[in-house]
Amino acid sequence: MLRRAVAAVLLAWLAVASSAVARPTERPDIVLVTIDTLRWDAAGFAGRRPSPTPNLDRLAASGRVYVEARAHNVVTLPSHANILTGLYPYQHGVRDNSGFRLPESVPTLASVLGGAGYATAAFVGAYPLDSQFGLDRGFEIYDDRYPKGARPEEMQMPERRGDAVTAAALAWWRGSTGRPRFLWVHLYDPHAPYAPPEPFASRFRDDLYLGEVAATDAFLAPLVDAVTAGGAHSALLAITADHGESRGEHGEETHGLFAYDATLRVPLVLWGSGVEPGSDARAARHVDLFPTLLAAAGAAAPAAERPGRPLLGPAPAHPEPSYFEALSATFNRGWAPLRGLVEGGRKAVALPIAELYDLARDPEERTNLAESDRRATRELLAALAAESQWPPPRPEPGGEETAALRSLGYLAGSAPARASYGAEDDPKNLIALDRKLHALLESYQRRDLPEAVRLGREIVAERPAMPLGHTLLAQALLEAGRGDEALAAMSAARARGAATDGLLVQLGLTLAESGRAEEAVALLAPLADRGEARFPLAYGVALSDAGRHDEAEAALRRALELDPESAKAWENLALVALRRGRFAEARERAERAVALNPELHLAWNDLGVARFQLGEKPGALDAWERALALEPRLWDALWNLGTQSAALGRAEAARAALTRFVEQAPRDRYGRDIERARELLANLDG
Repeated sequence: MLRRAVAAVLLAWLAVASSAVARPTERPDIVLVTIDTLRWDAAGFAGRRPSPTPNLDRLAASGRVYVEARAHNVVTLPSHANILTGLYPYQHGVRDNSGFRLPESVPTLASVLGGAGYATAAFVGAYPLDSQFGLDRGFEIYDDRYPKGARPEEMQMPERRGDAVTAAALAWWRGSTGRPRFLWVHLYDPHAPYAPPEPFASRFRDDLYLGEVAATDAFLAPLVDAVTAGGAHSALLAITADHGESRGEHGEETHGLFAYDATLRVPLVLWGSGVEPGSDARAARHVDLFPTLLAAAGAAAPAAERPGRPLLGPAPAHPEPSYFEALSATFNRGWAPLRGLVEGGRKAVALPIAELYDLARDPEERTNLAESDRRATRELLAALAAESQWPPPRPEPGGEETAALRSLGYLAGSAPARASYGAEDDPKNLIALDRKLHALLESYQRRDLPEAVRLGREIVAERPAMPLGHTLLAQALLEAGRGDEALAAMSAARARGAATDGLLVQLGLTLAESGRAEEAVALLAPLADRGEARFPLAYGVALSDAGRHDEAEAALRRALELDPESAKAWENLALVALRRGRFAEARERAERAVALNPELHLAWNDLGVARFQLGEKPGALDAWERALALEPRLWDALWNLGTQSAALGRAEAARAALTRFVEQAPRDRYGRDIERARELLANLDG
């Protein structure tokens, strides 16, 4: 059994109007909608024709559109932390999608508004905003209902489609009365890979990204209608994106590597209470949303100073600069950290090869003025806050966390912090390697494993000190069934000091799967007491494979203490119970695992075995069918389904399962069983 933890510019709206109107006597509802990966120029209200966003366009026509709004990060988790706390990333401490959690001491919009008497709820669409990362603080309801646990061998992480997120949010909205409401809704749909549902897939067959944008607009319509039904006095609705999407600009296919305006600039619309309709050309920032929404609610802001300024009022004579960063490639690949400032229409980027752009004259950021205007570059970069300096503290991301983020297109890993970086580490000089990394991911996802392995070897040869390359190569080899080569690749990474704790966990689990369980135990024991569930989980798996079931049980229970919703811990506890002949216990544990994540094929297989041993044979067959629907190559489940269907007289089901077993099961492992399956088929046909 596999036990692996791998895993248009707006010319029509350039005049700034005043925005002073009377405050309503009652506190308005506050609604925040964040749309993942929505470029600033993707919506119709930004000039896109034909418009993919008719619903948002109608809202924007009666609201206020901020045409120069920018984020501070270009990946999901830190960007949302900026919005919800009103702090820059170096202030709240969340710097990337993996390895960070918002500190308990940092107030959020939800905690402040909840303390002011608001009912609070959040409905999010994807794993980067899982409650484990701390953004749930202050929300009475934090709905992140997607399967817990990952299927890293497929690199597919189920996301909740926008219509399901909106339906859940709308149900809460309609059922929550008596108090003013704060609602946050996050839709993930425009994120790569682009796969819009019909009719948008057909309507936008030549641009599936815009198809996703159009679908998201349609998904939001019922919620927007409900929120706006009470009139502009009753609610303040803010709609923005966490970041944009490069779509090939500057050589970047998606986002996370650079911070050009393709990904840093975002749409921002305010509608409702206190809002004067029109266009606003001030330099709006994500950190400005925190004081804006609190002021609309009449809620006192936290005492600590924040960089944001309310947006519902006259534009300041001297706009504040806007800090930004892109650190994912530094954390995950060891490339140079990217930080910068936008101020007065100029944008400076701190990298080994510095950059300076005049955004008014060069909105596409094609002409780097850093050399021709060294003084301006130096002055802007000198204004970067000292607290933003590299490196920040960050623990290594968890194994399931890393696998889930890779499945969403984030090449997460871990790389050691360095004191200095040169031009060879500048991401501008590594764009070809970035494309190769994404090509490996795409090959893996379309199941072209030989190509993924080939690319992995090239990446390791080109950048041998980059741990991510070793990890991706090993994962591709494992999934291709080349276990000995995977072990050699992981051992080589360990020998050269390029093995992260995550890769060591993967190495240990692979050793255990290969019959070298005691070696795995020795490797994993020094990691077992770390304060993350993945370490005792892996240790427990190795202990169980070594037959040390009491110790395995204790380690897996420790993993559950650290993460009570660990479906993988329950899955492996079920396996331990099976090995000890405790079938009722195994059934209960496997049922808990599949309740947390219905896509854990191994847990379904174990559930089938437990049910069979308890005499629940029809239920066992059902469980094995579920396991095989999720993983058709689960040969033990296929054998069980075929033989036991035959024993129960289900000839058609038995014939289908046994025939596939004979034709597809690996002969070196299942030779004797294959011959037995042939005999059973002959009896069925006779």
